[in-house]
Amino acid sequence: MTERAVETWLTDMDGVLVHEEVPIPGAQEFIERLKASGLGFQVLTNNSIYTPRDLRARLLGSGIDVPEDAIWTSALATAQFLAEQRPHGSAYVVGEAGLTTALHDVGYVMTDRDPDYVVLGETRTYSFEAITRAIRLIDDGARFLATNPDPSGPSTAGKLPATGSVAALISTATGRTPYFIGKPNPLMMRSALNRLEAHSETTVMVGDRMDTDIISGLEAGLRTVLVTTGSTRPEQVATFPYRPTRVVDSVADLVDLVGGSLPLREQDDLPA
Repeated sequence: MTERAVETWLTDMDGVLVHEEVPIPGAQEFIERLKASGLGFQVLTNNSIYTPRDLRARLLGSGIDVPEDAIWTSALATAQFLAEQRPHGSAYVVGEAGLTTALHDVGYVMTDRDPDYVVLGETRTYSFEAITRAIRLIDDGARFLATNPDPSGPSTAGKLPATGSVAALISTATGRTPYFIGKPNPLMMRSALNRLEAHSETTVMVGDRMDTDIISGLEAGLRTVLVTTGSTRPEQVATFPYRPTRVVDSVADLVDLVGGSLPLREQDDLPA
């Protein structure tokens, strides 16, 4: 059976294009090839710290030129979800400007007095006071939402703690598990596809984590590519009950595939 050509590309950011602000070799060429091809693409990130405008500037500083409207964050997906679930509601937010801006833009009020939701996002400055307030508001009945479940993220110096780690702390204290919006929730993928008016059968997802990028792409019906420049190492692939369509060393290996088809790799070509 002949596979349909790839018409849309979705790609993760951290671990695929950059390690924090250090570009991964081949990332600039990959993005430039996507732009030149005329194909639809979105850079997806579970990082909710920055707005798309901020992320564009940060990527540009790394030599990677991604249009602002081609960046989709877990903060934007969370705001979209809340706007659909409870329009013009209120939230107590533990997070940064990327999340608060997204919520303000959909008409949400930020408050610590009887909010509809406690929304936890990524931040580099978690405070004991803010976490304590979130715990007490959840105990008082606020619904618990988090932008993403990632327990850690990659950096040039090693792992960084991420939203999932702090969510686990709050869950332990409250006995309440948050609803996570970002990857691997298929909502993140579907909202990106809707933005592009794309179809799952002609879309591929590129990521560095089997437990977020690859599973969310698979569950949304996409072909998937794992790059081994981020969180999941090649020897770990076989420990998962599902497999990506392809495993490559880095995004540099995908440059020449843009504009063509992405054939399924035989099982023997995947890590055992």
